[in-house]
Amino acid sequence: MVIIFIFCLLAGARAGWAQETSEPTGEAEEAIEISVEGTSVEQRRRESAESVQVLDTEHVQREAADLGEALARTEGVGVRRAGGLGSATRFSLTGFTDEQVRFFVDGVPLELAGLGPELANVPVNLVQGVEIYQGVVPIRFGTDALGGAVHLLTDSRVQGTGAAASYAVGSFDTHRLTASARHLDAPSGLLLRAQAFLDSTQNDYAIDVEVPDDSGRLLPARVHRFHDAYRAWGASLEGGFLDKPWARRLLLRVFANDYEKELQNNITMEVPYGAVNTRASSAGALLRYAQGFSRRLSAEVVGGYTFRHTRFDDLGTCSYDWYGRCVRQRSQPGEIGARAVERRVNQGTGFARLHLEWAPSETQTLRLSLAPTAVTRTGEDRQLTALGQVDPLAPGRGLFSLVTGVEYTLSALEDRLENIVFLKDYLQLASAQKLLPSGVFLPIDRDLHGVGVGDGVRVRLVRGLYAKASYEFATRLPRPDELFGDGLLVNDNLDLKPERSHNLNLELAFEGAPGRAGAVRASLVGFGRLADQLIVLIGRENFFTYQNVFEARCLGVAGTGAWTSPGQYLTLEGNVTWQDFRNTSREGAFGFFEGQRIPNRPYLQAHGSARLQASGVMSDRDELSLTWHARYVHAFFRSWEGVGQKDSKQVIPSQLLHSLALSYVIRGAAVTLGWTVDVENLTDTPAYDFFGVQRPGRSLFAKLLVEH
Repeated sequence: MVIIFIFCLLAGARAGWAQETSEPTGEAEEAIEISVEGTSVEQRRRESAESVQVLDTEHVQREAADLGEALARTEGVGVRRAGGLGSATRFSLTGFTDEQVRFFVDGVPLELAGLGPELANVPVNLVQGVEIYQGVVPIRFGTDALGGAVHLLTDSRVQGTGAAASYAVGSFDTHRLTASARHLDAPSGLLLRAQAFLDSTQNDYAIDVEVPDDSGRLLPARVHRFHDAYRAWGASLEGGFLDKPWARRLLLRVFANDYEKELQNNITMEVPYGAVNTRASSAGALLRYAQGFSRRLSAEVVGGYTFRHTRFDDLGTCSYDWYGRCVRQRSQPGEIGARAVERRVNQGTGFARLHLEWAPSETQTLRLSLAPTAVTRTGEDRQLTALGQVDPLAPGRGLFSLVTGVEYTLSALEDRLENIVFLKDYLQLASAQKLLPSGVFLPIDRDLHGVGVGDGVRVRLVRGLYAKASYEFATRLPRPDELFGDGLLVNDNLDLKPERSHNLNLELAFEGAPGRAGAVRASLVGFGRLADQLIVLIGRENFFTYQNVFEARCLGVAGTGAWTSPGQYLTLEGNVTWQDFRNTSREGAFGFFEGQRIPNRPYLQAHGSARLQASGVMSDRDELSLTWHARYVHAFFRSWEGVGQKDSKQVIPSQLLHSLALSYVIRGAAVTLGWTVDVENLTDTPAYDFFGVQRPGRSLFAKLLVEH
């Protein structure tokens, strides 16, 4: 049905092409003006005093690569995956990882925005741009990020009526569909928008493992994953009014999404599973209001509620081999641990973001941000209940957080100098019940409070060349999953303390105007992170808890460069990131490892790309391009480098992966069409982001795009 739908759109587009080639319309010229304006906004953000990288997803949307792969090509960013599409992901930004980096969609936390819980799996065709804040995060996000933030910008176009769809199909029975539509009634200001996505894959790619022969001796074998399927869908409807006397924007959005993932193996890919499954569903509503009360005073309010239901089932009665066969019956159900697990967790989150902005003059702006969030959680382990045992998930738990920020921006010397100084305040109230060894629940209430301060300055040296320096004393409060567990593989720890860090960035950037030799863009960033009370996931091979374990220091440098030829026929880009992340704890569990590099984290990575592009191949407004990407990650140890013999350590090997994409786009007066053929892991190199866990080999995808 999807293919029929897209080809119907293709057929219906011919009239639009014919009309465009005979006489361009005024509507097409207006669209070009809007594109230039968007680029100008992007440029102003990039050249502000904020420590931010601004990425355009126009070319990425044509390729079959997902958002995680696209972000992994950016300097300072690492995306590691425990398998294929839908697998667990570890995101890192200039040293910090996981919850230390916050993710947002149009200013709303990702987990509350209706696009799924994993950044890497967000459909890239629903994202128009990405802002990456390194270590220093503006107060408008109302967050307590320790190491930075990633902000996804969805389709902000609201002119007239339009629709878009994309469909990708490829290896491992992978299907990815996105669709969106909008309508604006200009006289009334009524705006209606809808979005939807659907992902499905079997992830049955080949892996190299060891299997026992008839005598029990382990021999190398190549098998296909048999229990790693992933399915996800999401949909949203939005309606409201724009540019009215009583509101610049008033929009209500409702959404729902669901994902289901099979687990194939343990975290080192040594033990296969055949009946372990996870699933999560969420639904919510989001209300936005923005108004300018005068030329100098404006306000924006965002509020909403999200309900999430999580399931984790480990009820298998068989032990499976790597061929998917049941080799023996278990004495009791459960493949991961010593017993069966059937957990259900319900979580409700209410949140609000209030942002006030006052500009007393053309060169000064004062901002105030308030961001309260309230979380309630209940759960049940049905297997423990059936056995008449005490269920640690049963008691209700609550968490309230409030992040307040004040920011002052000054522009001087005809905008050659810009300075942003800010102050943040953090408050967290937690209420829970801790299960004692005696089987009795002990009520626990605790309050946490902290402050943060930061400053960013940008100096425009000459045209196109500017320097930046930024600093933040950052605080991160423990998240609900860290305090209460996730109801899956992570247990609770109600004694966690906030993480804190001194973050510093120094940047020199140049962006030259196009000339006879083409256009050149380059930047060099040095960064430092001095962190205390870092929270780390620790445990056995199967179940874990978060703990405050050590102090750390990260020093690094990231450089990038790009050149576009005259006429934009050839574009070359490349970047490299090196970071030295070391333990500085002198006491505690990790005091013995003082001065050693933090294990299981890459410290050297690079990316390069080349794009050949030709326009006017078959019509006046078409474009044919061939894009090559190469990504390198240097080898690193899984455990502490100072323990044991070097030649016997567990090592994640160096990775050099290539991809190649051939794209064709034709733009008509009414419809834009495109197709892409994309080969990932072109050389079929064995790929590992985590020790022992193999990622997909060579894979082929095709993608169709339609936009009206």
